[in-house]
Amino acid sequence: MQLNYMDLFIKLLLGILTLIIQINIFGKSNLAPTTALDQLQNYVLGAIIGGLIYNPAITILQFLLALILWTLVVFILKFGRDHNNWIRTLIDGKPIQVIKNGKVLVGNCMKAGISANELMFKLRSQGIYSVEKVKNCIFEQNGQLTVIENDEANIRFPIISDGQINIDVLELIHKDETWLRQEVEQAGYNNISDVFLGEYIDGKLHFTGYSK
Repeated sequence: MQLNYMDLFIKLLLGILTLIIQINIFGKSNLAPTTALDQLQNYVLGAIIGGLIYNPAITILQFLLALILWTLVVFILKFGRDHNNWIRTLIDGKPIQVIKNGKVLVGNCMKAGISANELMFKLRSQGIYSVEKVKNCIFEQNGQLTVIENDEANIRFPIISDGQINIDVLELIHKDETWLRQEVEQAGYNNISDVFLGEYIDGKLHFTGYSK
């Protein structure tokens, strides 16, 4: 079958529009993928556009239907991941703790596929030259390390993020969940889940709520 350049142009235009729509609906995370779903979204969308656009047997309507179905699937997966921990773990996997209280968890390192040289290289790139200075180190799903140093004056991570308590930061400042919940209530929030971001800076708590 002879290639129809008008059909080709329309399919290409539809593909670009679908990409723009997905970016506006789901955010710009797929432009710099940090999760497996973001990578998958890019790969499949690229395969749909690149694989079907030059096939004259695929009509414009069929091509459009494929784009709509994939956008719908991505929406369902992202919604499920954002609202259900089991689905999030199934899609993105689980971060793995590789250092705890200054000690390397060798078994977890082997499970994550990270060597001693790679671990130390990633630590050095963050200005850390000894594992004894690390309170907690997590090997994230995107291959990066999240490091909490055993230093109260150098807290670089929020005490609350997305309505979830960061236990390591609590331990670092020698406080417990009861104390934090009382502070949250005094700040005018009903629950921890009402707090979008909570920071501990210079001994003071700063909260940003979902509705405030």
